[in-house]
Amino acid sequence: MMRIDVVTLFPAMVEAVLAESMLRVARERGAVDLRVVDLRDHTEGRHRVADDYPFGGGGGMVLKPEPLFAAVEALRTPGARVVLLCPQGAPFAQDVAARLAGERHLVLLCGHYEGVDERVRRHLVDEELSIGDYVLTGGELPALVVVDAVVRLLPGVLGDPAGPANESFAAGRLDYPQYTRPADFRGLAVPEVLLSGDHGRIARWRRREALRRTLERRPDLLERVPLTREERAWLDELTRQELTPKSP
Repeated sequence: MMRIDVVTLFPAMVEAVLAESMLRVARERGAVDLRVVDLRDHTEGRHRVADDYPFGGGGGMVLKPEPLFAAVEALRTPGARVVLLCPQGAPFAQDVAARLAGERHLVLLCGHYEGVDERVRRHLVDEELSIGDYVLTGGELPALVVVDAVVRLLPGVLGDPAGPANESFAAGRLDYPQYTRPADFRGLAVPEVLLSGDHGRIARWRRREALRRTLERRPDLLERVPLTREERAWLDELTRQELTPKSP
């Protein structure tokens, strides 16, 4: 069973999310051992101070190295991977989630304030991850994003074992459109092919529509996606349709 420790100054914030939806079920099924660690439990002194002013001046506070080192040293198991969530990290993506899902133990450190002491980056963590080119108040939300993306890839978590393989980004492209009952809603009908019962036609329609959606919304993904000969022909046709001027 995979173990994930989330080290944070705000454990209640993290626990609130882990107690809901798929993450709660994954915990209950024993598919993952999710633990929330209060960084202040690894501070020294009765005031439980975890941050201090930066050397050299400047605004804001910096997380001290002592509690972070102490927390990781108390939690680390052989082979554990320590990840710092911060704006300066490498971009988090589906392939990163898949790689992390293969680890036995993750220790996620939630940065906060103006960041962490540089000695933490250089001598404690194995990698740094960012969920986007923007700044958040702390690393709690990014850590939860990583946990959610990783846990859903673990065996026994989702009801459909093949589900993750068919989702957006799993094959380097966006997902196909989804429909459910009713078949006709306010005159808006579900595509006929999905009601045909012909699984071969449905599979081809879904592959084509996934290409169409990726071309329309994230064409950059198609630069590195392996395509079959049929899919390349579809993509050429879809591209021509995109370039055809629309009637006024």
